[in-house]
Amino acid sequence: MICRELIKHLEKIAPTSYAEHWDNVGLLVGEDTKEVKKVMIALDPSTEVIKQAIEEQCDMLITHHPLIFSPMKRIIGTDFIGKRILTLMNHSIAYYAMHTNMDIAIMADESARMIGLQETKALEPMKSDSDLIGIGRVGTITATSLYDLAVEVKKQFNLNDVRVVGKLDQRIEKVAISTGSGEDFIANAIEMGADVLITGDIRHHKALDAMEENLCIIDAGHYGTERFMVEWLKTYLQDTKLTIVAAKEQSPFKIV
Repeated sequence: MICRELIKHLEKIAPTSYAEHWDNVGLLVGEDTKEVKKVMIALDPSTEVIKQAIEEQCDMLITHHPLIFSPMKRIIGTDFIGKRILTLMNHSIAYYAMHTNMDIAIMADESARMIGLQETKALEPMKSDSDLIGIGRVGTITATSLYDLAVEVKKQFNLNDVRVVGKLDQRIEKVAISTGSGEDFIANAIEMGADVLITGDIRHHKALDAMEENLCIIDAGHYGTERFMVEWLKTYLQDTKLTIVAAKEQSPFKIV
């Protein structure tokens, strides 16, 4: 399959037009005329992931988080991002990023489905004329306790632990969820009447602010709430004739 054909297949489910204006998605390294036979999918384009792609003799690497995010004036080997770009180029590996377009088009609904949300709306609508497309989801579940919901989140996202803000016996019926780093959506969750926000990367003072507004939080981590994207995309690409492999990754954080 030619690279540009694979890109068309990817953009059927996650159009680049869905990406936030500040984001950087699409083909970031390589040529769209390259023949692709083997693809690696990962959450992050880390040095270790790129090393795995080389060892697996992959023709293309697809990640959620973009390797090139801020503008770059030069690409040199002494810069850690530049070194990764050069490594990809030297091994003729095309590199494609699916970030907020994937968040909006796929991961919002999929994460809501994983925890059983019903009657969902976007937590932050992408367009003023639609409350169904955007970052995150808000919906209802069968009434449960904050503790039991936290346990269910651990189960569905295959996590060893989560951080919880709020009383563990608090009744939960309306749930907001945003994969990745979602503390900026605390106000959205409160405005939409959510009892809890499930997300990652919640800072101390933001947790205190949420508590004062009676909003519970389940912080399942940035990695923890987004890793499912790899297996989801791997399954989606099974109908191609490509060999698809998932990178071996783990959260950079350890609990000791």
